Amino acid sequence: MSGTTTTAVPSRLRAAGPGANRWVVLVVLCTSLLLVALDATVLHVAVPAVTQDLRPSAVQLLWIVDAYPLICAALLILFGTLGDRVGRRRVLLFGYGLFGVASALAVFATTPHVLILARALLGVGGAMIMPATLSILRAVFPDRRERAVAIGVWSAVAAIGAATGPVLGGFMVEHFWWGSVFLINIPLMAVMLPLGRLILPESKGRSDGPWDVVGALMAAVGMLGVVYGVKRLGVDRDLLDPSAVGPLLVGAAVLIVFVRRQKRREHPLIDMKMFARPAFSTAVGCIVLAMLALVGLELIAVQYLQLVLGLSPLETGVRLLPLTFAAMAAGVLGSSQLRRFGPRRMVSAGFVLTAAAVLMLTLMGQHDRPSLLTFAFVLLGFGLQTTLFGAYESMLSEASAQDAGGAAAIGETSYQLGAGMGIALLGSVMNAAYAPGIARVTGVPGSASAHAGNSLGEAYQVATRLGGTAGEALRSAARVAFVHGLHVTLFVSAGLLLLGAVAALRLPRRMECEAAAPQDAEGTAKIGPQRGPERVGVESTVA
Repeated sequence: MSGTTTTAVPSRLRAAGPGANRWVVLVVLCTSLLLVALDATVLHVAVPAVTQDLRPSAVQLLWIVDAYPLICAALLILFGTLGDRVGRRRVLLFGYGLFGVASALAVFATTPHVLILARALLGVGGAMIMPATLSILRAVFPDRRERAVAIGVWSAVAAIGAATGPVLGGFMVEHFWWGSVFLINIPLMAVMLPLGRLILPESKGRSDGPWDVVGALMAAVGMLGVVYGVKRLGVDRDLLDPSAVGPLLVGAAVLIVFVRRQKRREHPLIDMKMFARPAFSTAVGCIVLAMLALVGLELIAVQYLQLVLGLSPLETGVRLLPLTFAAMAAGVLGSSQLRRFGPRRMVSAGFVLTAAAVLMLTLMGQHDRPSLLTFAFVLLGFGLQTTLFGAYESMLSEASAQDAGGAAAIGETSYQLGAGMGIALLGSVMNAAYAPGIARVTGVPGSASAHAGNSLGEAYQVATRLGGTAGEALRSAARVAFVHGLHVTLFVSAGLLLLGAVAALRLPRRMECEAAAPQDAEGTAKIGPQRGPERVGVESTVA
């Protein structure tokens, strides 16, 4: 099924197989996203097993964990815009193939260097897959009402993948070996590759003028420097560390030059005019703020559950499940809520609800309060997913179909950048509030106190080595200092979320819907001569 493009439908959409229903396409896209999201977190619980088996150095272990998200974040813009030019399905299928090969390499890795290479290749495959899923979704669902439903499902699947990763990884490591966390990708990609070729439609965006290869490489280098620098700041928590500040400044400078280059070019990789639209730029900023407030908080919350409350990794995963289920519910309900309340109210309310949940967590102390924790996590998951859904939907709808790949890449990059910034910022706040409480403990040698001030886990190790009264005093003081630091971090996180609620007031009051392209009996959008796009206002106060 083919046709010519018009101004009403800028992207070229061709069904790969006859009768491919757009909801079946959504299932395939969500399965792709689920695997990518799983691999972002599935290795975390396998780190001890990897350390015991491969004996990596501290630097090698850091790269084993970070190579995947770092490379993925750096290449999102490159492959997102490449998909607009050469075909989004084509890039997605290449991503499937590379993801499967890299997974096989990771399964049988016998040295740290091989595992790092495999994780980096997984990052390249993930960067091909992530923006392609969202841009194909944009093309397959031209009607905004249906697209909102699809984005709700898509965002819920992303939440499921990220939250399920540690649980699945823990199960696989406990029953098999650490390499098995990658094994599941191989048969699934072997199925997804031919299935995607058969079912997924091909779509393209801008094809006028040459692809800006230099600009694409500049975007990759700039994002690599920024994300790496932010991650290093989150680990070292030293604002003067040249190993973090250097790459961060270089990356930021390269991105500034990249933006200026795109503004001058007749055929840019990314149409920077998108950022002049308040709804687009505000949505991107809301994604960054939401992830900034959440990810660092999530890491600290996991430490609290395990080290303060003494829960096992499995019990910790179970405690986090209400957050995941609430996020799924928010994704499913997102479309109807968006039509009823509009982007502005929806995103702002999501931020406020998340801030309320975060403030509620300040009532947690050194003793377990499971009912309070569960209720707060439900509010947190529902509020955050409501915010992310509304922001992603507004961002993608503000971009034209021909810029869908670039817009999707910007959204995913904002997600990754916000997550890295959250770890760095909230980690630094936590450390600044925690360390002074350790320094005041009497009877503990200065060197031991310094090590204990790095983290609660190290404080417990130092306390065990000291033993006796001094060890017990250090352990008790470390718990008190950690809870104090957690409360300070929660207040900072709530402030960021309320800032996001204010920023979201720049979003439109109501949801503007474009008339969809005609549909055939099977539901695949036809491309052909169309009348001009028709804007239909959906009031935010629909009864």
